[in-house]
Amino acid sequence: MRVLITGNMGYVGPVVAAHLRRRYPEAELIGYDSGLFGSCLTTNGRAPETTLTAQYFGDVRDLPAGLLRGVDAIVHLAAVSNDPIGNRFEAVTDEINRAASLRTAVLAAAAGVRSFVFASSCSVYGAAEGVARRETDTLNPLTAYARSKVATEQGLAQLDLNGMIATSLRFATACGMSDRLRLDLVLNDFTACALTAGEITVLSDGTPWRPLIDVRDMALAIEWAIERPAEWGGRVLQVNVGSDRRNHRVRDLAEAVAAAVPGTTVSINQAAPPDARSYRVDFSLFRELAPAHQPRIGLDESIAGLMRGLHTISFSDPDFRRSDRMIRLNTLSSLIARSEVGLDLRWRTAA
Repeated sequence: MRVLITGNMGYVGPVVAAHLRRRYPEAELIGYDSGLFGSCLTTNGRAPETTLTAQYFGDVRDLPAGLLRGVDAIVHLAAVSNDPIGNRFEAVTDEINRAASLRTAVLAAAAGVRSFVFASSCSVYGAAEGVARRETDTLNPLTAYARSKVATEQGLAQLDLNGMIATSLRFATACGMSDRLRLDLVLNDFTACALTAGEITVLSDGTPWRPLIDVRDMALAIEWAIERPAEWGGRVLQVNVGSDRRNHRVRDLAEAVAAAVPGTTVSINQAAPPDARSYRVDFSLFRELAPAHQPRIGLDESIAGLMRGLHTISFSDPDFRRSDRMIRLNTLSSLIARSEVGLDLRWRTAA
């Protein structure tokens, strides 16, 4: 089997590559990434790309058709990764997250790829108070990032995929340790705050709902999607990926981290305006379709894994929110300030 992983040098990619190597030891695993976050390593071990058969560098907007020759499955992770980046680079977010994704799917279908796995997001539900949202419910994307995910899902449903199976995995909010850790995610941020400052400051009133999924469980779901036959959900599928028991209020996440790190205090901004990004998600369809690939990592285990990982790399920076290594917008801002990357988020050619 030959699997191409785009965006493999981000937060999720190293965990996915390691999981697929364990699951398919003889597979040809190919990475394709621009390398924007290549220096954001958070491991004392070997580089995660050594798990792969080959690593190619390039912008996903320029993915060469020849790289898809003989590929059985594409795991499409390449994307502008979060709301702050999407808000600053809205047009580029659309170019990368929507246009390049659909171009990749068209090239894949033409090359005879069997399975296209698209990393989508539960953020497509946006402001969704009340009952937990199912795949058939109305979408309400509030940010450029979420809108790009909706547009890609819709585009995939309209393309002639030449028999290719396309699976849009609407992931809950990612969390957990990685060899390229991000600390601009809610649980990861709270854990880093507790370990370095002994205090968690919740900038909202703590009431918004967030579904969470550990990156290890994301990799497990991707394995399922790679193998999924059309009979399990149809040739084009959008499915919520997570667990009903991991729908949490933000304040409860802060309290769970504080309980795991004795002496940590929690400060909640009760005067903060309501955060519109609040949604609970129903994961019953994924439970029905993928009973053997259900999330296995609970909240306490995700927190413990983060604590172990941060201790291993001797992480102790209380000012980490200014870091250009673990906060992705800061990484890009530093590259742009040094004129290494342009506002189009492309590497500049050396003089």
